[in-house]
Amino acid sequence: MALSLTSSSAIYGSLSSSSYDQQRVGQFGSFERLQTESLAVNISRRRSCVIALNAEPKRNDNIVPSAATLVAPELSEKVEVDDYEKLAKELVNASPLEIMDKALEKFGNDIAIAFSGAEDVALIEYARLTGRPFRVFSLDTGRLNPETYRYFDTVEKQYNIHIEYMFPDAVEVQGLVRSKGLFSFYEDGHQECCRVRKVRPLRRALKGLRAWITGQRKDQSPGTRSEIPVVQVDPVFEGLDGGAGSLVKWNPVANVDGKDLWSFLRAMDVPVNSLHAQGYISIGCEPCTRPVLPGQHEREGRWWWEDAKAKECGLHKGNIKEQNVNSNGNGAVQANGTTTTIQDIFDTPSIVNLRRAGIENLLKLENRKDSWIVVNYAPWCPFCQAMEGSYVELAHKLAGSGVKVAKFRADGDQKVFAQQELQLRSFPTILFFPKHASRPVKYPSEQRDVDSLMAFVNALR
Repeated sequence: MALSLTSSSAIYGSLSSSSYDQQRVGQFGSFERLQTESLAVNISRRRSCVIALNAEPKRNDNIVPSAATLVAPELSEKVEVDDYEKLAKELVNASPLEIMDKALEKFGNDIAIAFSGAEDVALIEYARLTGRPFRVFSLDTGRLNPETYRYFDTVEKQYNIHIEYMFPDAVEVQGLVRSKGLFSFYEDGHQECCRVRKVRPLRRALKGLRAWITGQRKDQSPGTRSEIPVVQVDPVFEGLDGGAGSLVKWNPVANVDGKDLWSFLRAMDVPVNSLHAQGYISIGCEPCTRPVLPGQHEREGRWWWEDAKAKECGLHKGNIKEQNVNSNGNGAVQANGTTTTIQDIFDTPSIVNLRRAGIENLLKLENRKDSWIVVNYAPWCPFCQAMEGSYVELAHKLAGSGVKVAKFRADGDQKVFAQQELQLRSFPTILFFPKHASRPVKYPSEQRDVDSLMAFVNALR
């Protein structure tokens, strides 16, 4: 596997050829060699300078560290794990630029930016604005869109950097494809494929670092990312020293709204992936990513055939909490065992709240006084949350028209019933009950803007 290292173009200090030879020994040699007196002297000299990663001589591609570092690990001061909760509170109102500067200052060459080829290019721009050296890595799964590969090249040239690409293990990929085929994730879930193509390569990369920087935002996925802090001890992966607490995770844009992030990219004239202009917002592998439609949440373009609670690939699985609805249907059991109240949605007088008996009566009636449109929803579902505004607007437009607008909570104890009787496959599912028809008609489109919903209603009433 060939890796390409990333930093800003600034060069601080220099090394003689003999120093570099000793440095290679320190990087790839055994731990015992690092203890020799001559190398210890050399390491102490290197502490006085930061070497531009782009200045690395031609590498032997047969020798690849987990995540390449040209400077001995001793360069970065190890900060106590308990400090990060306090630091997150101190930085909660800080700008992304300030957070990025703090991260690069604290970890130097032992931190790298995770770049996916989507709007997290903002991280690279913030890093550039700090004026500090920085590194970037990306996971090449072998299944990315052609536009993403071309975009990688554009970013490298724009910022005069080299992205460190991490690849999946060829033997693991071969075993998965031979046993289950190229598209097994459509049938048994995406987790296994993501584990081979993304999670394990990421794990190898992070084992060579003490910290990493991600583009996670709270508004990307209300179900899994609403509580991420700007800095945290990584709850899943290990860093250079190994063990729990050995890796720090920075999320500089956690508190930034997606619209504000895009305003920043336009203001700074930052290049973006051409897929964004085609309706892609969250960009992943080609078979598992598609454009989002009007009224859809940005993460709905990822693994669209799965339940909303599974919309993580495993890179940030520490975000996911158990969301089992408890017996009264009003709460969720979190990972730590505590129960929190779920705030309901579509909560307006213009939308009728149907219980099980009410929806059963609608199913039985063949001649109804009014037509009905009903959304089968779950309040924790980010895709239901994303269409709330358009559905409420639809209710206002249909007031007094002879069409009733209603909702039915179809998760928890009601999910099996909804799957059997209400054509539920995923949330949200929208049904129209005509006046003179025994069976409801399912809304087939994923365009959930008010105009599309109105067209559906007008065609059937």
